[in-house]
Amino acid sequence: MSEANVPQEAAVTAEGIVVGVDGSDPALCALDWAAVEAKRRGVPLNVVTCYTIPVFAASSMDAGYATLDDQVIRDGAQEVLDAARDRIGETEVEVRLRIESGDPSGVLLELSEEADLIVVGTRGRGGFVGRLLGSVSSALPAHSKCPTVIVPVCTAKRSDAGSEVRDIVVVGIDGSDRARRAVLVAAEQAMSRAVPLRVVCALPPVSGSLAWMPATVDQEALTLDVRRQLRVGTRWLASHFPDLVIETDVIQGAPIEVLIEESATAELLVTGSRGRGGFAGMLLGSTSQGVLHHSKGPVLVVPDSPDPRLEDRADFDTDDVD
Repeated sequence: MSEANVPQEAAVTAEGIVVGVDGSDPALCALDWAAVEAKRRGVPLNVVTCYTIPVFAASSMDAGYATLDDQVIRDGAQEVLDAARDRIGETEVEVRLRIESGDPSGVLLELSEEADLIVVGTRGRGGFVGRLLGSVSSALPAHSKCPTVIVPVCTAKRSDAGSEVRDIVVVGIDGSDRARRAVLVAAEQAMSRAVPLRVVCALPPVSGSLAWMPATVDQEALTLDVRRQLRVGTRWLASHFPDLVIETDVIQGAPIEVLIEESATAELLVTGSRGRGGFAGMLLGSTSQGVLHHSKGPVLVVPDSPDPRLEDRADFDTDDVD
């Protein structure tokens, strides 16, 4: 195993994949996923744990006690890194271990400016690493500069729960440019894994969340319009990924429930960090948060960033796809 065991702040750069660990089961699942992904991409794996000094120690008048407390906490953080290194085992991936002092959300957000991908579990165990994977998994997707993957459970645990994982990447869309960016990233993920891409649009009942629509717009007409837009979008996506197998589906139901159901069997679920609502009423801001908390499998959240491939999307709106 190629390894740079450098548990020092700012001692190494964070290109490649960054995974936050705290010794909890969700963090270990995230570590497993990140290690496999780093090997698949051929990039370094940065294993990071964070700690903060308790308020009572930081404010103590006894400087010697505060120093001792700091060392004890760092020793505990080092044990977490050592356990993570042992769990990864022998690998061709360059593994970098680092301890950071500070708020976990802030540390990982700063690292996201250099990383290709940030990976965390859904929640942590508290303790000396604080709230590394609890609130962090909610804060990161909304503010990260790079895509974030939230790993709720290990693949083995999904199988034990009766979910048969398919070789497919699923992406939820709502017709917004943010969702289209997510589709492009999802397509890249599907291509790199040599699996199909499933594009899903959830359509809530008109009588519910879409009650603001005119009475003349019925559910059937809305569904037909959404399907047409999906066909247009598929043509555009295929122009950028001609070898990608793409399947689409419009599913009646609340977006959060639909995507959680899809996550149970998908190799990877992809969403944007937020949406506009739009023709399908998919609010990817609240939807992505709901999915992250209840997903059955890994979720990749794509940040809002420029993508030149969006520039030709409007050219396909004039195509006759009916």
